[in-house]
Amino acid sequence: MAKLDERHLDPAVALAMLGDAAPRNPHRQFALKHSDCFIVTDDYGDIRGRGDGLFRDDTRVLSLFRLLIGDTEPSLLGASLSQDNIIFTANLTNLPLTPDGGAPTPQGVIHIERSRLLWDDRMYERIRLSNYSAHDVELPLSVRFEADFRDMFEVRGSTRSKRGRAFDIEIEADHVKMRYEGLDRLERQSTISFSIHPSALAADRADFRLDLQRRDSLSLFIEVGGDHGGTPSRERHRAAAAKARWQMRAKRRHGANVHSSGRVFNDWLSRARADIALLTTDLPTGPYPYAGIPWFSTAFGRDGVISALQMLWLNPGLARGVLSFLAQHQATETSMFSDSQPGKIMHETRKGEMAVLRELPFGRYYGGVDTTPLYIYLATAYAKRTGDLSFIDLLWPSLNEAAAWMENASRQDPCGFVSYARAAETGLANQGWKDSFDAVFHADGRIPKGPIALVEVQGYAYAAYAGLADLAALKGEDAKAAHWQACAESMRISVERHFWMEDRNFYALAIDGEGQPCQVRASNAGHLLYVGLPSPARAQLITDQLLSAAFHTGWGVRTLPDDELPFNPMSYHNGSIWPHDTAICAAGLARYGARDSVVRLMSGTFEAAVHFNMRLPELFCGFTRSPSEAPVAYPVACLPQAWSSGSVFMLIQASLGLEIDGFASEIHVTRPRLPIGIDQVSIRRLSVGNVAVDLHFQRVGDRIVAYLDPRHEGLAPLIVRS
Repeated sequence: MAKLDERHLDPAVALAMLGDAAPRNPHRQFALKHSDCFIVTDDYGDIRGRGDGLFRDDTRVLSLFRLLIGDTEPSLLGASLSQDNIIFTANLTNLPLTPDGGAPTPQGVIHIERSRLLWDDRMYERIRLSNYSAHDVELPLSVRFEADFRDMFEVRGSTRSKRGRAFDIEIEADHVKMRYEGLDRLERQSTISFSIHPSALAADRADFRLDLQRRDSLSLFIEVGGDHGGTPSRERHRAAAAKARWQMRAKRRHGANVHSSGRVFNDWLSRARADIALLTTDLPTGPYPYAGIPWFSTAFGRDGVISALQMLWLNPGLARGVLSFLAQHQATETSMFSDSQPGKIMHETRKGEMAVLRELPFGRYYGGVDTTPLYIYLATAYAKRTGDLSFIDLLWPSLNEAAAWMENASRQDPCGFVSYARAAETGLANQGWKDSFDAVFHADGRIPKGPIALVEVQGYAYAAYAGLADLAALKGEDAKAAHWQACAESMRISVERHFWMEDRNFYALAIDGEGQPCQVRASNAGHLLYVGLPSPARAQLITDQLLSAAFHTGWGVRTLPDDELPFNPMSYHNGSIWPHDTAICAAGLARYGARDSVVRLMSGTFEAAVHFNMRLPELFCGFTRSPSEAPVAYPVACLPQAWSSGSVFMLIQASLGLEIDGFASEIHVTRPRLPIGIDQVSIRRLSVGNVAVDLHFQRVGDRIVAYLDPRHEGLAPLIVRS
């Protein structure tokens, strides 16, 4: 059995176990992904085995990949990703070279361009070498490589008492094959092939002596895949790039597109849309946004649902894919190891060796208390957005089973709440979105005894019941509609009665297994606003505090205010800023009419994105914003992360006050606002019923005017409320 600390979901804690192997700043790392294969490298394009690598099906199939010139690391000029996330490029140059018996080559006369992409579980790389010196150069170039075939959880810090066996490395004239047979009897292999035969090829390096004529260039093509697959070449590289770009363009055409009058703001929109497309994997059930690279590049229930909710107004097809996948993998049996019960919705799935061997429960794991109500809520929101009752009919048995699981869970709690306690020690101690080991606590810092009822989970359950009641009424199932409406109202009353802290004018973070509230103010309460549970008076009190300096740093909303005892702006969940959390809180504020405050939150989030090169990380540190200072990165955040990328679209919808009634095929706009400095926003190809329209928002004096493109007037009713 593998040793896995319960803190493994906090990457900073788990990877500290790796010492020198811990990864560097994620904003100097670059990721590519295709299907279930992804690569993370530094800005040189190198893999150094520090949490980076080439991964396939949760296994690291390349743990070292470094380019050297004369056994020396070249000098970095710059690195970038193409706008569509398909091509990584590093520009490098040589340090001084003094070959044996030849003239020295000065620094900075050899340009080295590394161009890389992934396609069909294969890495394609072109190394283009250009000689700008006045003399011919014999260039000594080396590629060093290793494949440790470690499971993703090993890379993250888990230790195993036993591993499979590595075979002797097979060396041919133009390629090297590395093989490993896991304890699961599955053979995994990695083959590195070269377009030019190396002058020397060993088990861990390829050496070349390349003749570069002055003012001339040549290219070395390298491929890394499961098998040899053919000799790398310019034609193979170009063909793979063309296929990858065509597929990415097709993904980005799905749904509506947002464009503004602000050039830099558009860069943010474009990068966020490209990142969501990068992370979205086409599964047999439809598109599914994987959570994030590198640690969570797989299907997560909670992350998939929230990402789909963020994109629902623009691309409901993403929600349909998420719902289809989760329905197909709904639990049908009780298992303590996988934390499953009939009707429960999956939290996480993995394909690596440790998951297959059940050394860990994450092959298909159900230890997420919020995924089931969120799944139901997404289905009800999808129905309202699209009017697609035929799809809901297909989901109806699954939705009923999920609701039955919620009700059964509530019956186990004295107050009728949906609570959690891990069924086995191998599972997660905390099972809400703040799932690190210390994310739930009492005001004095004590870790509470389970089962734990989180405040936001009860809000999700309330919204799930209310949405099901509406759907049941539409389907003519009046008894179910009345029952679920009663469940929703009962949940609302219980939350207001048991979670509200009268002395702090806020909702408690959780209620523990002894019925005692964890009297802590946290951003979780903002999720109650998102689903509309609080009374207007209490919603105003929550809004005021979320926007106060204790919570709001100027960059976003902290997960924990700075006056709570365990506050630490550098922690994973206890004072950091998660863009998706800020966006959900903002959508909650908008629901209660605080749309100007949404604009304020969007402004801070946008300015943070600018400092992060337009790509918001999974989280960043919760330090208060100071003049002339940038937000502080969290050292091992996922980048990109689906629900961080989707945050901008949830913020835009909240500021525009835009809702679509799919049943009536109507567009509703309520008290719209535009981001600061933006005078015009257009949503193109917005689907409403069976038509697609272009919708525009224009600043006119101190008013925001919403109107349909003249070509589309009359296609869908636009109802605007000032």
